Amino acid sequence: MSTEVPHIKLKIDPRDLQIQTFTVEKLLEPLINQVTTLVNCPQNPSGKKKGRSKRARVLLATVEEATWNLLDKGEKIAKEAIVFKEELHAALADVQKESQALKVSAVAFTSDPCYLPKRQAVVQAARSLLTAVTRLLVLADMVDVAYLLEHLTVVSRI
Repeated sequence: MSTEVPHIKLKIDPRDLQIQTFTVEKLLEPLINQVTTLVNCPQNPSGKKKGRSKRARVLLATVEEATWNLLDKGEKIAKEAIVFKEELHAALADVQKESQALKVSAVAFTSDPCYLPKRQAVVQAARSLLTAVTRLLVLADMVDVAYLLEHLTVVSRI
């Protein structure tokens, strides 16, 4: 039995990833709905009494924590990856950059949540972060597929 793992070429361009899988689309659907809700929100977003929603800093901290957890797991995947290392590191840097941009725009938005340009800036930053996270997830899936294909080739040669 050979311990050497053969090199398999994938017919995928990691610079031009598009969401084409139903699973990724379904996983991201709740996030897309939340971003869309922000976009379509009228000037007076709800009939609820003011001051009953979660504090903005709490929401922002939750998003930041989730992003840092994702980045931590992504770093581990990138260290162990045998393919797409550079692309994974670039995607991780992009997620980190977009997360920081969302933080900056969210802080500005919380100071004046009724000001439409600030709301639009937060929405755009959220969309950019969502795009960056999607790219990272698709790349991580591609690494898994390459790993499985290489091991399948090894097993099929036995």
